[in-house]
Amino acid sequence: MAAILAVHAHPDDIEHLAAGSLAILAAKGHTIRIATLTAGECGSASTDLADTGRIRKAEAAAAASLLGADYRCADLPDLGVFNDDRCRRAVTELIRWARPDVVITASPADYHPDHEAASQLVRDACFAASVPNYRTGPAMALEAIPHLYFMDPIGGRDREGRRVVADFAADIAAGFALKAQMLSAHVSQADWVARQHGIDDHLGSMQAWSRRRGRDFGVAVAEGFRQYRHEPYPKTPRLQDLLGEALVMAASHGPP
Repeated sequence: MAAILAVHAHPDDIEHLAAGSLAILAAKGHTIRIATLTAGECGSASTDLADTGRIRKAEAAAAASLLGADYRCADLPDLGVFNDDRCRRAVTELIRWARPDVVITASPADYHPDHEAASQLVRDACFAASVPNYRTGPAMALEAIPHLYFMDPIGGRDREGRRVVADFAADIAAGFALKAQMLSAHVSQADWVARQHGIDDHLGSMQAWSRRRGRDFGVAVAEGFRQYRHEPYPKTPRLQDLLGEALVMAASHGPP
C-alpha cells in the first residue's frame, strides 16, 4: 500500500481537481492525506479573517474525513503564498509530516497566484524534504524524494487562456459521488464563488468540468494529471500504476 498526499493552496481546490482519484485510491486501501497551504481566509465577504479561516478549515477536515483522510493546514496567509524560504520550510515540514510515496499538487500555471506559488513550493519542498540538514520542525527527513504530479489548472487553462494538456487521466466514475459529497462539505463557498467568480452553482461547475475532462479521454468523467520527471525526481509511473483500471492514457487535443 502507498501513502498519497494531495496538497493545494486553499480548501476546496483539491475537491474540484483530484478528489475523485483520491476516492478511488482510498477504496483500494491506500493511505490518503490532504493538506492546504492556507485556510482560505480571504474567501468570504461576510465573515472576518479569523472566522473564515476557522470555518474553512473545519469544512476541509469534514471533506477529508469522508475519505478517511487526515487533513492539515500549513497556515500560510491567503493571497500571501510566495516561493521563499519561510514558506518552503513550512511546506517541507508538511510533506515530512505526510511521509508520502506520491504527492499531487497544483498546476504550475493557473489563474490564482497562490495556486502557482503552491506548485513551485511543493515541487521544491519534495526535494528539500529528503535533505536532512534542511531543518524545518519535528518531522524527520524523508528517505527519498516522492513521486510528484500536478493536477489540472482550474478550467484546464493557464492565465493566458492556453490549454494545459494532461499526460493521463483517472476515470473517476467510481469516485464521482464521493467527490461531489466532499465538495458539498465546503458550504461557505457557495456564496463566495457566486460573488467572486460569477458561478452560481459551485457543485455544478465542478461536475461540468469533470465531464469535459472525461470527453478528452473518452470516459464520462475524469481528472487530468501531469508527472514531474526532471532530475532527480522519480520517473517511474507510480500514480499511474496505483490507479490501475481507472488509468486512461489517450487524450483528445481538441478545444475544451
